[in-house]
Amino acid sequence: MNSASAAQAPAIDTPITRLFGIRYPVLLGGMMWLSDASLVAAAVNAGAMGFITSRSSADVGAFREQLQKCRALTAGKAYGVNLTLSRRQGANDIVSDMLRVALDEGVRHFETAGLPPSPLLPALREAGAVVVHKCAHIRHAVAAERMGVDAVTLVGMEEGGHPGSNPLPTFVNGAFALDRLSIPLALGGGIGHGRQIAAALAMGAAGVVMGSRFTTAAETPAHPAYKQRVVEADEHCSRTVLSTLGDTWRVLDNENARRVARLENEGARSYEAFGEWIRGHRARDYAYAQGLHEEGMLSLGPAAGFSRAVEPFAQTLQALMLQCREALLGAGRLAGGGEAP
Repeated sequence: MNSASAAQAPAIDTPITRLFGIRYPVLLGGMMWLSDASLVAAAVNAGAMGFITSRSSADVGAFREQLQKCRALTAGKAYGVNLTLSRRQGANDIVSDMLRVALDEGVRHFETAGLPPSPLLPALREAGAVVVHKCAHIRHAVAAERMGVDAVTLVGMEEGGHPGSNPLPTFVNGAFALDRLSIPLALGGGIGHGRQIAAALAMGAAGVVMGSRFTTAAETPAHPAYKQRVVEADEHCSRTVLSTLGDTWRVLDNENARRVARLENEGARSYEAFGEWIRGHRARDYAYAQGLHEEGMLSLGPAAGFSRAVEPFAQTLQALMLQCREALLGAGRLAGGGEAP
């Protein structure tokens, strides 16, 4: 961040900031293995909202430790938890236990994802929790609104990780969705610059959800060598695989991903056929822990190409919000009949 951006960006008031009690309309979406207590606390302390990924913990005991650590790091400020419901049989048995622990630890902000959150909503409603549901299709967002969630995140095909089967880009999704929703909408997928945040707000969204752009945050629990690999990336750093399984995955375009793509092109059509190459532990144990960035399926979107250095989360967020403010001011001058900045 240069000297011109040293001052703190002014707060932005939207339905999302009011819903979560935050300064800026930025949600740090749950990132598997990476959204731990340290990163989420950094987001909260910087004025955004973050969600600890419950599935990143080995068991409920480890998860409780993460929650208690985050509460300590934020000095009691509210933070969030991501609860993802999987399509895989038996993979959701632990989610209700994670929810119970989170509520017991005082968490009241939740990001749900994957399958519809209907099994979780009774307990969340009883606890008075705020729920934002992440989805890829507008029809799923509309259905979530009918279920009673407080807000929805709609992601486009640019999202790092699992953007779903909808091939529409983020801002096309958003433009259609805003005519069909009455609850606050956050847009996600490929967002890594303040101009994009301004564009989302200008079109009527209440905020954005970001992940890949913060891969290089100093607080992100990934090896320095992996972060440096992301710093050196550009807008072509990612690719999608596994779309033939109906489980599109956008990841870093590394040797492992290219190997998976070859298997898919050769006719592999089951998770078993891809074997070890798509196992989650490869990302955790090799890339994130050891810096072996050519190993593992490393969820990442093109927004990572905006990263220029490893720096504290707060520094990145401030730069983004100052860029956003500049873009909004420029748009305001255009709307008022003035010249473009």
